[in-house]
Amino acid sequence: MQKPEPVIVLPLFQPERAALLDLLRGLDAAAWNAATVCPGWSVKDIAAHLLADDLGLLSSQRDGHSWLPPQFQDIDWDDWGELLEFINWQNNLWVEATRRLSPNILIGLLEHSGADIYTHFASLDPYEIGGPVNWAGPQPAPVWLDMGREYTERWLHQQQIRDAVGISGLKEPQQFGPVLETFVCAFPHTYRNVSVDVSTSVTLEIIGPAGSIWSIVFETDGWQLYRGGPASPTAQVTLDQESAWRLFTKGISPAEGRRNATISGDEDLCAPVFEIVSIIA
Repeated sequence: MQKPEPVIVLPLFQPERAALLDLLRGLDAAAWNAATVCPGWSVKDIAAHLLADDLGLLSSQRDGHSWLPPQFQDIDWDDWGELLEFINWQNNLWVEATRRLSPNILIGLLEHSGADIYTHFASLDPYEIGGPVNWAGPQPAPVWLDMGREYTERWLHQQQIRDAVGISGLKEPQQFGPVLETFVCAFPHTYRNVSVDVSTSVTLEIIGPAGSIWSIVFETDGWQLYRGGPASPTAQVTLDQESAWRLFTKGISPAEGRRNATISGDEDLCAPVFEIVSIIA
């Protein structure tokens, strides 16, 4: 086993956006209005949400601009419930407002904002320490993990659009593998309240061209993430790559994830794997 390397996703932003734009340009009116897995949101709504992700990030990170409505002036950013309430309010407000925009307008704006996102991220040092990535823990995180969160957010929403219109894509290992690697950064945090003996290990094997093997080991300073696995882990969960990304993003339930998995060793210790959530939801 070895400590995982940083997941460097900067080169993936441009191909991801190019694939999104090609996808959207090929949709007819019925496809733009198709329902998605996001309750109440159409394909067009998700495209608008992606634009919000871009513009919000550029405004806050690049330009240092911040704004909060009166009802959220005293928000506790460390309170998961308050954070989720604010994000849902903000997302729904934006989507409602942008429903008056045409698909062509959205495509043009996404092309422009995608280029700006890449330029912004290219200006950053991925190894510097930035703010926390909430689903991976409350501690300050390296910038590469924040970039990974942003890449997986865009990849995920593009998959939701693709699912809705029945067009697959972005599942090649060079694009999909970093998504799974980033999602697995939530693995140790998910076990933060699980107390076991030192050297207890849980291995997660994701089967498929983009998959790999990761393990967490309980050490004197808590659960630590490793690439690979011990010869005889205390518990092991094996999932196919399609089930894994959907499980980690609440696209399938923990119960469905468990049905799709192979479990060995301590079954109770395997249970938190099916509660890994690598998004704010």
